[in-house]
Amino acid sequence: MKKIYLTVLFSLALLPVALFSQTSGSPSAGGGLGEAAIDAILRQVETNNKQLQAQTQQTAALKAEYKTTNNLPDPTLSYAHLWDSDDKDITVGELVIAQSFDFPSLYVARARLNKFRGQSLDWQSVALRQDILLQAQQVCLDIIYLSRLQQLLDERLRNAEELADMYQRRLATGDAGSLETNKVNLELLNTRTEARLNRTALSNKLKELTALNGSQSLVPGRPFADGPAEPSAANLGLTDYPAVPLPEDFAPLVDELLASDPALLSLQSERAAADKQVSVSRQGWLPQLEVGYRRNTETRHPLNGVVVGFSFPLFQNQGKVKVARAQAQSLDFQQDNARLQASSTLWQLYDEATQLNKAIQEYTATFERQQDLSLLRQALEGGELSMIEYFVEVSVVYQSQANLLQLENQYQKVMAQIYKSRL
Repeated sequence: MKKIYLTVLFSLALLPVALFSQTSGSPSAGGGLGEAAIDAILRQVETNNKQLQAQTQQTAALKAEYKTTNNLPDPTLSYAHLWDSDDKDITVGELVIAQSFDFPSLYVARARLNKFRGQSLDWQSVALRQDILLQAQQVCLDIIYLSRLQQLLDERLRNAEELADMYQRRLATGDAGSLETNKVNLELLNTRTEARLNRTALSNKLKELTALNGSQSLVPGRPFADGPAEPSAANLGLTDYPAVPLPEDFAPLVDELLASDPALLSLQSERAAADKQVSVSRQGWLPQLEVGYRRNTETRHPLNGVVVGFSFPLFQNQGKVKVARAQAQSLDFQQDNARLQASSTLWQLYDEATQLNKAIQEYTATFERQQDLSLLRQALEGGELSMIEYFVEVSVVYQSQANLLQLENQYQKVMAQIYKSRL
C-alpha cells in the first residue's frame, strides 16, 4: 500500500512540469496559429459589431451635415400687385426673382474646412474601431488564459479526487487519521470550487466575445440554429498566444506608434480645421451678393430688368475671428497635452511589460531546473516530510504554475495595448 501511495504522489509532483512544457513558455512563444486565430476573430468583430456599424452611419450623417453648411441660400420670389386708389381699373404688377450668395472665395474656404472636419471624423471612427478590436483581442487573450488554467485545475482536481479516495480507504483500514483525511477533503473542495468558478469565467468570456461580434456565430460554417450558441476555446483556435517579443529599443517604436495614433491624428485634423475656420471668419466681412430678375407692368409695355445688390456685414461677423483664433490656440494645447499623455502611457505600459517579462523568465527558469520538485522528493524519501506536508508543498507548485499562466496573460494584454494603433 505504501509503495502504491508513493507512486501516486510522485506522479502528482511531476504533473506540473508536464503541464508547463505543454502550456507555457516565453512571451515570444506561441506562434502563427494563435495570431491567425485572433486575427480572424477580430476581422469578424470588425464586420459584425453593432457599435461600429452605428458609428459608420453616424460619421456619414455628420459629413453630409457639414456639406449643407456650404449650400447656397434659397432663391426668393416675390410678386406685388398694386391698384390705383381712385381708379380700380388701373393696376400695376411687379415680379422679382432673386438669388443671394456669399463671396465666391468663402465657398472654397468652407469646402476645405469641411474636408478637415470630415478627416477628423474618420480618425475618430478609426479610434473607436481600435478600442473595440482591442477589447475583443483582450477577451481572446483571457479565453486562452482561462482555458489553460482550466486544464491545470481539472488535472489538479482529478488527482485531488484520487488522493481523497485513497485517504478514505486508508481511514477505513486505520492507516490514516481523520485530521489528515479532513485536510485532503478540504483541499478537494477548494479545488473543485476553483475549477467551477474558472469554468464559469471562461463561459462568460466566450459570451462576451460573441456579443462583441453582434451575437453572430464566431465559428465558420456553424450558424446559430435556435439562438446564440456558445463556442469553445478549441473550435475558435484560441489555444496559443501570438508571438510578441519585448522590444529592446522602445524609443523609436514610441515615435512610430504616436505617428499612427488615431486620437492624435483626429486632433491634428481638428487643428487644421480651426485654421480654416479663422480664414472663414475673416472672409465673413466680405459682402453678400444678390442677383435676380425683375418684371414691372406699370406701363402699357412691361419692363424687364436685372436686380443686383449686396449686404454690409456690419454686425453679424463681429467677434467671430477672435473666437476662431482662441479655438485654434486651445487645440494647440490639446494636441500637446494629448501627445504627452499618449507617450507617458506607452512608456508606463513598456515598463510594466518589462517587469512581467522578467518575472516570466524567472518562473520559466525555475520550472526548467525542477529544483523544487527534486528537493521535495529527497525530503519525502528521507522522512523529513510527512504525506500531508508533501501534499501541501505540491499544492504550492500548482499555485506557482497558475501564477505563471496569469503573468503570461498580463504580459500579452499589456503588449496588446502598446500595439493598439496597429489594429
